[in-house]
This record gives sequence, C-alpha cells and structure tokens, in this order.
Amino acid sequence: MDSQLDWHAARAALEWQLEMGVTEAISDTPINRFEQVAPPPKAGVSAGAQAPAVPVQAAQTFDPVAEAEAAANAAQDLPALQAAMAAYPHCELQKGARNLVFCDGVAGARVMIVGEAPGRDEDRIGKPFVGRAGQLLDRMLSAIDLGRDREGAQAVYITNVLPWRPPQNRDPKPDEMAMMLPFLKRHIALAKPDLLVVMGNISCQALLGKRGITRLRGQWDEAVGLPVLPMFHPAYLLRNPAAKREAWADLLDLQARLNTKA
Repeated sequence: MDSQLDWHAARAALEWQLEMGVTEAISDTPINRFEQVAPPPKAGVSAGAQAPAVPVQAAQTFDPVAEAEAAANAAQDLPALQAAMAAYPHCELQKGARNLVFCDGVAGARVMIVGEAPGRDEDRIGKPFVGRAGQLLDRMLSAIDLGRDREGAQAVYITNVLPWRPPQNRDPKPDEMAMMLPFLKRHIALAKPDLLVVMGNISCQALLGKRGITRLRGQWDEAVGLPVLPMFHPAYLLRNPAAKREAWADLLDLQARLNTKA
C-alpha cells in the first residue's frame, strides 16, 4: 500500500470535512489560548512606552464578630442593647424574622434563663418562651415558686442565644451564634443575674462551649463569671416526657442553690 495519500483521496477527505461543517484547520503547533495577549497601545502612547499602572483598590474586609462586640460593648443599658441588636446588619436571620425577640421577665432577677432561639409563636409575639414549650417552662418555674411575672426573689429573666427565628426552626449556624454571642454576653452583664440556667444544646454550646445536654444537665458549671446550670429544653421535655424526672431534680437543685445564697 502506498504510504502517501493520493490527490483524489485527499480531496475526497477534505470535501467530506466541509460537508460535516469543519471551518478551521489545525495548525502544526498548538496555541495556548489561556495566555494573556497584550492589548494594543492606546493612542498617543508609543509601542515602547508603558502606560502608568492604575492602583487597584484593595477589597474592603470586615469582621462581623468584632463589629458585634463593639456595638454590644457600647450599649450602656438594656434598651440601648436592644437597639444595637436591631441595627446590627450582618445576621441574615433578621431579614426573614417578624420580630426581634429580646427578653421577658424582670431585669435584675437572680435567675436568668437562656434559651436557644425563637420559634414561630415567639417570632409572632416578640417574646421568648410563649409557645407550648414556654407554657411548660412557666409551670416548671411555678413549681419552685419562680416566675417571669413575679417580683423580688421569685422573679426570673429570660432571653435566647439568637434574637431572630431561624427558618423552619433549624439549629443556628456557627457563624450566626458567633455574631450574636457578644450581644448575649453584654445582655448578661447588663441584667446582672446571680446565676444562669441554660436550656438545651445550643445554649450550652454558646456559653459553655460544650454539647451533649443529656450528659451536661444537672452539673453546675461556670461561664462569664457566673454559676451555670444546664437543663433540658422544655421543647425536649414535650417530646420526651420521661425526661421530666431529671428536669424536676434539676429544678430542686436550682431551688436549693437559691435558698443557700439567699
């Protein structure tokens, strides 16, 4: 067989390629189309001269946690802190929430309860723990002569780690918790409780840096310079009624602690 393609065969191959839509031939040397081609010189600039470099403005960066700390620390009282939280622009949860859920109960109470995040009822009303879980919480507190509507030594103060409801009541994301933690710590400092009750895994993670509420509950710990008692969240107790026995033991422990410090 002749090693060289004859003229007729070459022409037939070319005509077949044209019929198939080929419009360009492949060169002998590859072309790197990723290489940047220098733009043609502008009018008035010689080919040898180089146009002055235009300074590129550095992208502006910000630290949302640092901004939260500055805003929180600038608040001198609870109304100012609530206003600072409402004005904080970096938490996307605010865009989908109806209300900022700040607090309920009596500021200055000995016991400050920290929940996780608002649910549907809390978002609608603008107060923490007002749904079924909140009603159970009120009955639990009443059993040891405490309540959000009481005064003096029987009063409690209630807030959440997050002031805005997460979509579909999902768990807060780490960045959302990190942004809101400076506000929570400032909230505690301004409310000045004697001790904290943290309810649920999210609250324990935020203030104690720990998870595993079934292991943590009933074990006194410390955060922000205060005694902390982890407890089951009332919503958990509604799903797991058998755990109410442990919750009752924790309430009695709380009552004993308060009576000791009275």
